[in-house]
Amino acid sequence: MSISPPATDGPRATRASAPLRGLAERRLQHYPERGTRYWYLALVVLVTIVLYYQLYVQYAVSTAVIAEYHMTFMYFVYISVAANAVGAFASLAAGLADRWGRANIVVYGLLVVGVLTTFALPNAPGKLSYLLVYSAIALVEGMILVATPALIRDFSPQLGRASAMGYWTMGPVIGSLVVTAVTSRTYGTSATWQDEIRYAGISGLVLFVVAFVGLRELAPALRDQIMVSLRDRALVEARAQGIDTEAALKGQWRQMLRLDVIGSAVAVALFLLLYYAAVGNFVVYFATTFGYTTQRANALLNWYWGANAVSLVVAGLLSDRLHVRKPFMLGGALGTIGFTLAFTLRATEPDTGYYTFAFIVAGIGVTSGFAYSPWMASFTETVERHNPAATATGLAIWGWIVRITVALSAAFLPLVVNTVTPIVEHGAEVKQASVQAADALAITRAHPKVFAELGRYAPGKVPPALLKQAVQEVGAQDLATVQKAAPQLKILREHGAEVQKASADNPGKWQIWWWVSLAGQVLFVPFVFLMSGRWRPRDARRDLREHEEAVALQVAGMRQADSQEGAPA
Repeated sequence: MSISPPATDGPRATRASAPLRGLAERRLQHYPERGTRYWYLALVVLVTIVLYYQLYVQYAVSTAVIAEYHMTFMYFVYISVAANAVGAFASLAAGLADRWGRANIVVYGLLVVGVLTTFALPNAPGKLSYLLVYSAIALVEGMILVATPALIRDFSPQLGRASAMGYWTMGPVIGSLVVTAVTSRTYGTSATWQDEIRYAGISGLVLFVVAFVGLRELAPALRDQIMVSLRDRALVEARAQGIDTEAALKGQWRQMLRLDVIGSAVAVALFLLLYYAAVGNFVVYFATTFGYTTQRANALLNWYWGANAVSLVVAGLLSDRLHVRKPFMLGGALGTIGFTLAFTLRATEPDTGYYTFAFIVAGIGVTSGFAYSPWMASFTETVERHNPAATATGLAIWGWIVRITVALSAAFLPLVVNTVTPIVEHGAEVKQASVQAADALAITRAHPKVFAELGRYAPGKVPPALLKQAVQEVGAQDLATVQKAAPQLKILREHGAEVQKASADNPGKWQIWWWVSLAGQVLFVPFVFLMSGRWRPRDARRDLREHEEAVALQVAGMRQADSQEGAPA
């Protein structure tokens, strides 16, 4: 028997796909062979890496962007808030990817993001236009965020799902490493901040050309089924002939409004609160609390990114090999809680060493990776349990919840850690003024009453009698020293006390946020029990054997029916 896929998915599907064929024929009527399938998976992972490179590059040049547009630190923070908010609702809209096609959202989304990043963002005339352009980039990214994991799911049967998701979830991690690698070698020497953003944009445009030519997706009738292993291929393709893809999508949103879908998405969004802070605020945290330079803070972050990248893939491979997800999610979550607790307790210990932090953040990276890539696999399998045709819808809900959580965390963190703004905006100049005016400060502190009286008058308006008295008590040379340091003393008067108080309160404020992040990790744990999958490998292997026997019986039945139909009367 030759089981061939349909030439069409039915009249409705044919009419729906006709406009897409006018742009580029992307729908595959056969499930791809191994090499082709790996190509599609690798291309989607590369898209994810480049997309996050484009999103994160602004943080590497944030000080220059702030200076260029005369932004406050809070304004720059709220650019991220606005971008994530619009990205959240774009993720919901991308639930229509089940109808539009995942590949087209990725391909043409790459084009839009590439053009905006290359030409619009680095040439924004003002801070408002910069905010609007970056929000537009985030809007398109929010749609791609749904389409790319949907493609990963389509091209990875359940037995290989966790390892495929492990590679996909490396996107933001490798994207961060690319940002660091490029900017550390080019920024400040041969490249401006605008050039750094253009480099990211150009990489996206190059990848658009590759994806335009080389990215495809499964036809709806193929992807709307559950494929446990590649052995299901013949059955899946045979079933596709009888699937009504329009009917399969009816009630898709209602089917996804379930506790195991929505609750699990909320749980993982809270679990990642520390990760969001690492992306956007770890450099600021270590600089303002422990006095690290930007280079030293980024070097510490590399321990996190590197450990996380490796563990995402290793956990995925092990999860697929053992056919279970939940033990990895639970063990990874408990390990992350332990390392985060150690990290939190050291927030107020200024003597904590660099390599102590390196060990802790690497531990967080390893354990959170062990939880996350199996979680992504389990989440798609949980969605499939309700309706495999609504994969993009389930991922749209997940994308919306994640983006909203990122936006809210970015908005609330500066309110909780309200010590960052004075340190970031005035800390450097106060520190410099303190050094330059050290001698003058000693003199003013030795004669407080004299300088308090002198401070009542503007320069050049001091009464001669008072000036003569000051010279007698302080000395002409010391008085000249104080007068020469007047600009620095003015900075210290205006911002010194504020910065000093903020510096003293800063560790405790950050610790509050780390406790919040820890609470989010704890809330993740109970939702592990609601998700799809077995706890014990032997139970999973038994399920697999039963599934394979059922598939073999169905295929044999179809072959027998086919031979009877083809027999002569």
